[in-house]
Amino acid sequence: MSASAFIRITRPHNAVVAGLTALIGYLIATGTLTLPSLLLAVVVALITAGGNVINDVYDVEIDRINRPERPIPAGEISLAGAKAYTAVLFAGGLLAAALTTPLCFAIALANSIILIAYAARLKGIPALGNLAVAYLTGSVFLFGGAFAGVEGLVQNLLLAAITFLATLAREVLKDAEDVDGDAAGGARTLPMIIGIRRTGMLAFACACGAVGVSVLPLGDWWDPFYLAAIAVVDLVILFGASRSLSCTTSVCVRKSRATSILRTGMFAALAVFAIVAVI
Repeated sequence: MSASAFIRITRPHNAVVAGLTALIGYLIATGTLTLPSLLLAVVVALITAGGNVINDVYDVEIDRINRPERPIPAGEISLAGAKAYTAVLFAGGLLAAALTTPLCFAIALANSIILIAYAARLKGIPALGNLAVAYLTGSVFLFGGAFAGVEGLVQNLLLAAITFLATLAREVLKDAEDVDGDAAGGARTLPMIIGIRRTGMLAFACACGAVGVSVLPLGDWWDPFYLAAIAVVDLVILFGASRSLSCTTSVCVRKSRATSILRTGMFAALAVFAIVAVI
């Protein structure tokens, strides 16, 4: 077993970004960061890492064909070792969450269960898997805000809703990009049921929902500066989602770069909320 493989299998970049996102959630709720709040990043990074590892555990047969370089199919980590590692990561994340608040712990526990259910079952169910990913992504902000109490969680509802809808748009478009490969692998995704054209329309509707939520007069930051800044972000999100509206093939969706543009819009929204939280 390789030590570097145990790092790579956690997708450390994703885990670290998720941890930092929780800190931004706390920053939005309070306008500042404290030393105890750093524990939030540890919790989210560990649980995210656990979710990444358990995904590889359940996808091992697919990865033997599509991603043979990954640690388990490459023989760098045994299947039993990966399962034990998953348990350690989730246990570590939940133990760290127990040092936060009851509300934070409840969110961490619920998300851990959903991550396991997603790997084992939900990702194979059309639409439900997409909804699970969208919820998990948006809930990181709720987790960060919850460290400041219910009021802090409420402060993050707007960004969590924007993230949920934008992520849902991106997830269904990612499925549209992978229709050919998924069909060959026997998977059943939403675009395979409703078609790529309707999937593009659904993604655009979700993007419109995110834009609509973003201008609601909620939160202490709602002012001309916020509206001007979020308007730019909204244009990026709408532009990204609209790129795939005319697509009828997975190749077209990939060439549209819709998912990449949506991701850029989501990061931009995060930056806007972080800025308005401290000014």
